[in-house]
Amino acid sequence: MEAPAAPHNAGDLELTVTSPDQMRELGRRLAKLLRAGDLVMLSGELGAGKTTLTRGLGEGLGVRGAVTSPTFVIARVHPSLGDGPPLVHVDAYRLSGGLDEMEDLDLDVSLPDSVIVVEWGEGKVEELTEERLQLVIHRAVGDTTDEVRHVTVTGLGERWAAVDLSVLSA
Repeated sequence: MEAPAAPHNAGDLELTVTSPDQMRELGRRLAKLLRAGDLVMLSGELGAGKTTLTRGLGEGLGVRGAVTSPTFVIARVHPSLGDGPPLVHVDAYRLSGGLDEMEDLDLDVSLPDSVIVVEWGEGKVEELTEERLQLVIHRAVGDTTDEVRHVTVTGLGERWAAVDLSVLSA
């Protein structure tokens, strides 16, 4: 008999991405699943493709402005060009204080009305909501030109329990 699945984990989806274009396309497909109030956490080493994925997500959501790494401004808001939610793109890499520093960004105020994507958010944004989508991007480390990335997508909470993440691998 199999152990029952965790009640709030929709399961993991493993994807292989072989180019930056495919990473952008993954972001565009992901955008179709997102709605206002969603928090997406992106993890992966430098150069893994977090911002490339977010660029595709912005394209899929139809937001204004080029999605670039918000490293120096920490957070950037991209308003919707249509009737969809704005995209709030956060780079928490330089935030060392955990949730206290994150609270200074007032993300909890933005969360109900926006899609929030946080790069480097581990240990910093989990308390904002138990319902989130986590993407971990693995790449070959060292001196390599290998474009292959392995992406693990995990939906947490009731919001993601009924979402079919397999559409991301289409």
